[in-house]
Amino acid sequence: MAGGQIRKHSVSIRGHRTSITLEDAFIDALRQMAEARGLAVAALIAEIDSSRASQGAEPVNLSSAIRVAVLDWALSNAGETSSTTT
Repeated sequence: MAGGQIRKHSVSIRGHRTSITLEDAFIDALRQMAEARGLAVAALIAEIDSSRASQGAEPVNLSSAIRVAVLDWALSNAGETSSTTT
């Protein structure tokens, strides 16, 4: 499976060092997402971290929250791409 290699990445969020574990495909997409939004990757991760912390449900780990955010972003972009090509 292309992009399936899992790697640990260290990141600093609001001055706190933490690590995330993501497949290469997700870290690549996270970088694209940050670039498209004009954000540094660390700033985007901090935004995702803040949104998961503010949810009332049981907290999701940061790596999972990043995967869901990337998936949501990719699906919304796929919808924009398909609607412009039809």
